[in-house]
Amino acid sequence: MPPRRDEALDTHYKALSINLDSRWYGTFAEIGAGQEVVRWFFRVGAAAGTVAKSISAYDMTVSDAIYGSGGRYVSRDRAQAMLDREFRLNLERLSDKRGDNTAFFAFADTVVARSYKGGNECHGWMGVKFQSRPRDEPSQILIHVRMLDTEASLQQEALGVVGVNLLYGAFFLHHEPEKLVESLLDQLTTGRIEIDVIEFQGIEFRAVDNRLISLKLVQLGLSGAAMFGPNHEVLQPSEALYKKAILVERGSFRPPTFVNLNMLECALEKFKSDPAVAGKEVLPIFELTMRNLLAGGQDVDRRDFLARADLLAACGMTVLISDYFEYYRLAAYISWRTKERIGIVMGVPSLVELFNEKYYTQLPGGILESFGRLFKNNLKLYVYPLKSQETGELSTVENLQVAPELKKLYGYLQDRGSFVGLDNFNEPYLDIFSRDVLKKISSGDMTWEESVPIEVASMIKHRKFFGYLP
Repeated sequence: MPPRRDEALDTHYKALSINLDSRWYGTFAEIGAGQEVVRWFFRVGAAAGTVAKSISAYDMTVSDAIYGSGGRYVSRDRAQAMLDREFRLNLERLSDKRGDNTAFFAFADTVVARSYKGGNECHGWMGVKFQSRPRDEPSQILIHVRMLDTEASLQQEALGVVGVNLLYGAFFLHHEPEKLVESLLDQLTTGRIEIDVIEFQGIEFRAVDNRLISLKLVQLGLSGAAMFGPNHEVLQPSEALYKKAILVERGSFRPPTFVNLNMLECALEKFKSDPAVAGKEVLPIFELTMRNLLAGGQDVDRRDFLARADLLAACGMTVLISDYFEYYRLAAYISWRTKERIGIVMGVPSLVELFNEKYYTQLPGGILESFGRLFKNNLKLYVYPLKSQETGELSTVENLQVAPELKKLYGYLQDRGSFVGLDNFNEPYLDIFSRDVLKKISSGDMTWEESVPIEVASMIKHRKFFGYLP
């Protein structure tokens, strides 16, 4: 039964639509929070048209016997093993009998919901591997969800709904990936479910760039942040940040210049010398905010975004896209995922902006509350100096001027070691400003190449980023 555009697509309707469509037939494998997704298909009726098998390998030993042993049961690897095995079994067992008329699928989730005692992280991996038509090569969608309800029963309910949304999207919206993403929270709210990873693979999604899909998650508010690595792979933030000391530099990186890299290098040297960081694994990150990406309009320029993402990848960097303009919100996001030390790298102009009270009017405690949140876990700011283009004088954490009423607050934070001045900078780089480099690129002034790494210059020229003309 094809979807009817004039009906409200609630969960009952979506599940019944799939059951009544003779094309789709497959397996549901669910671990951890019960069989919340397949229950919908049994509940609405006509499940015999969709469900070939439903399985819940709840016991760890049983799960290992079926899907192989692994380090963690709630993980991407376990979800992938479940999808691969169940999809393969469907083909082996059913292809001869009904393969000419049936598109097979395997749905899997491995989830930990709120425990009896509470206090645990409530999250899971969920995916579907499917044929879009009989005898076709498979495609796949894999997502990571965080369940935000405070009661286990509500988390299970939300899990069932998002699972049905995922299946409906895979079957009926795979040709429109962005609409598919938008549909994942139908009948839900971002206060109940967060989706911080989504990954498309396979023949139906061969033209999809998963970094753009990750960006879409943040745009829609389905997640506060998205991450991807230097080889363009989408990262699950909790896994990427877990048990690591984090050093993050915010910027526009349009384009990444020697000064951006020098800021991080200088901060990294100081950061690693902190006794609390010694011997810890450190993850340096370049961060782009949605406000930065939306500068000049309401929509993200995708080519511009991918240009910056590709150039940062060429520099070997892990990239974080966040919707946390306020630094204290960024710090809270990271500190929820790691207990190790956090450092934020910024230039003097950003430190000046940090002391602008207009950004904190929404907080009952104003600037004091924001700084309390920002520095509560001994977070430190690593501050790169600014060279005046007129006088050549340096502005540093030592001589920075703030509003008279904030001088004592600044002095207190400075005395407690919240600011670390980066005095190990490379002086010639102080004359580099991204806005000047950008103008030179588009104007044909080839001296811009002196301000960026070779791999960045090569990519800009080869792919004609930022209005470059040979």
